[in-house]
Order: sequence, then structure tokens, then C-alpha cells
Amino acid sequence: MQVTEVANEGLKRAFAIVVPAGDIAAERSKRLAELGRELRLPGFRPGKVPPSVVQQRYGQAVMGEVLEQSVNRATQQVVADRGLRPALQPKIEVVNFAPDSDLEFKVELEIMPDIPMPEFGGIEIERLKAEPTETQIAETLGTIASRNRTLTEVAETRAAAKGDVLICDFVGRIAGEDGEWQEFPGGKADDMPIEVGGTGFIPGFTDQLEGLSPGETRTIDVSFPADYGATELAGKAAKFDIAAKALKQPSTPALDDDLAKKLGFEDLGKLTEVLRGQLQQEYDNLSRLKVKRALLDGLAERADFPVPQGLVDAEFGQIWERVEQDLKAGRLDDDDKGKDEETLKSEYRGIAERRIRLGLLLAEIGRTNNIAVTNDELARAMRAEAGRYPGQEQQVMDFFRKNPQAAENLRSPIFEEKVVDFMLELAKVSDRLVAPEELSKAASVG
Repeated sequence: MQVTEVANEGLKRAFAIVVPAGDIAAERSKRLAELGRELRLPGFRPGKVPPSVVQQRYGQAVMGEVLEQSVNRATQQVVADRGLRPALQPKIEVVNFAPDSDLEFKVELEIMPDIPMPEFGGIEIERLKAEPTETQIAETLGTIASRNRTLTEVAETRAAAKGDVLICDFVGRIAGEDGEWQEFPGGKADDMPIEVGGTGFIPGFTDQLEGLSPGETRTIDVSFPADYGATELAGKAAKFDIAAKALKQPSTPALDDDLAKKLGFEDLGKLTEVLRGQLQQEYDNLSRLKVKRALLDGLAERADFPVPQGLVDAEFGQIWERVEQDLKAGRLDDDDKGKDEETLKSEYRGIAERRIRLGLLLAEIGRTNNIAVTNDELARAMRAEAGRYPGQEQQVMDFFRKNPQAAENLRSPIFEEKVVDFMLELAKVSDRLVAPEELSKAASVG
């Protein structure tokens, strides 16, 4: 085999490879002989099919197989002999081949860069921490009690007051292109309980139900918010015809052991304990998100090495596909609105390159420090994922067993978190206790 390096620029490599015709012919003859011993054809004894028959029937297919194997074997040998680490599958182009001639082909690939390890001790991070306050615990318990309230029908005939619940039928309409008010999908409901002055509806909707009595009708005018989820309704004016059918008064249960037992807890103390733990877990997750972001930002500032453009292209392609969908749906982030396509492409390509560089750096940190995901950790992740689908846990676990690649997809985030933990042990991390509101704000804008 003859190998000539024809390109060596940055991370790009290219080789011209020639496999002698004699090697191809020898491999082809060997494979045809093996096939002749294996074939079972009518009219011939097992293993006694004449070579001419084997050649006539299977010669072309065998030649294709031999060529593919020769190309793959030669490519692997070139990569191994030179100690290359391909970033992506090498691109192969057959330059020349004819019967009884040498096989000539070209291999192009990008290799993994040399990745210097940053000085972790030079990364300084402030880790914000928060704890649930008694006020938050009390407010959350109150919300739980409110969710378990009961509705009692009001016996006397009276107008609805704020806090009452009206049982209504309603039909919503928006102005069509011809100026006529037309019904829209999702704008109609029957026997809908609506808290007067409550939340959960279009702003101004429930406030206009005050004073409405069962048996009465009313038309109200509202406007959908500009950021409404259904883009065809966002920012549009609407009219709703309301028919009140019944009036009910909510009754919130007392915060006591009986309510806790109704919710499946031993007593109110246990409910409070679990709630406190859930809030603390929420704050710990926000703290982790913030400190991880700061750590990755610190790494990005110290990561200065070239990245394979093939990996960047693939990452950018996935990002841009989502951006194009948002463009068509009119739901671009506020920061992106008003930017032209070229500006957006340039910015998102920069994001793609940053992601690839950080991903390669994290992988290298894990590799050089023998960080790996154990089978037990992967199994726990599978069980946790299955737990997200109550009643279907076994089906999810069966899916993972039948689709190993799906299970392997859970390995990457576990690996990343273990690498982050490793780096946090070496970085200079200072803790500061803050109010939950400050932590939430920092995590959202950090």
C-alpha cells in the first residue's frame, strides 16, 4: 500500500492511498474460494461448486465487498500508523479503479486538537445559596390548601362577587379579515368554573364577571397578550359571550393534620418537612445551575485551541434549524428580534463553536482524569427517566433494554456533571447565603 500525505493544514489532513491490484485480486480470490466452500446450490454437492459458477454468480458482489473492506482497512491503518484521532468519520473518495488495476482513493479528515489543561485553581467562583423562609413555607402551604378547596353552590340568588366561582358557558370571537367577528379554536367551553377576579385566563377576563348572576349573559371585551402562546391570537382583540349558569362559593380547608392525611402524609409536620425539602432542592438546583454556568464561562475564557469545523458545522446546523422554526413562528427571543439573518447566523455559529470547544475540553478533562460513568449510575438514570412516566415504568425500562443507544444518550449528561464536580473541587469556590429571590434572579440572568 502506498500512502501520500497531500494536505496538512490546521486540523485537516488528506491522504492519497494506492492499494496494489495484486492485493485486490488476492483478496477477491480468497473470498470467492471461501464462498465456494459455503455455497449450497442445486445440482452441486455442498462445497463443490465450480469456481467459474461462483465467479459468474457472485463475482461482482464479491468485488464490491472486497473494495469496501480494502478502503476501510487501509484508512484505519493510515489513521493508526500516524496516531491520528479523527473528529468525524473520514471522507473517502475513490479516484480510480478498473479490473486488474490499482485501487486509488483519497481520504480527508479532521483530527482532534491538542487540548491543554487549564489551571483550575485560577478559576474563582461565587456560589449563591438560599434556604426556604418560614413565610415561603406558609405561603406554599396556603396554596396547597387553596388547591384542595371545595365548592358549595350558593342557595340564594345574588350577583357574583370577587372570589366566587361562576359556572359558565362561553364563546370567544376575534375579528376576521372581513371585519366580522368569528369563533376561533379553543375559544369555546361549557360548564367552566371561573373564579371571579382570579388568574389563569386572559388579563381582564375574570374581572368583568363581577356582578353577573346565574341566568344572566354578558359580552366582555379583552385583548390577548402580545406574547400569547398561540401566535394567531397574540395581541388581538376578542369578544366573549358569557352565560352564567350557577354560582358557587369556595371553601378552603384548614391547614391541619386532616388535610395532610388526605394528601397522603402522616400529619401536618411531615407535610411541612417534605415541602421544605422540595423547596430546598429547588434552590440547590438553581445554585448548581448558576455555579456551573460560571464555571463553564471561566473555562471558555481559558480554552484557546482550534476546533474541528465539521463538528461546528453539525452543531450550528441543529441550532439554526430551531432558529428558523422560531423565525417562521414569530417567536424569536427579544435579544434576536430586529437582527438580520447574517447577523443571527454569525452569532449562533459563535455559540456552536463555544459549545464544541467546551464539550471537547470537558471530554478531555474526563479522559485524562479517568472520570467515567459506571453501569450503576447509568441504571439509576434509566430508573429516574422511567419514573417520569407513572404507570409506564416497565415499558420505559424495556425500551432502554431493547435500544442500547437510547440508554447511552443518558450517559453524556451524567459524565458532564461528574466532570463539573471534579473541577469544582479544584476551583476557588466561595459560598454566600442570599434570599431565594436573589438566587432566582441570578440564575435567570447569569
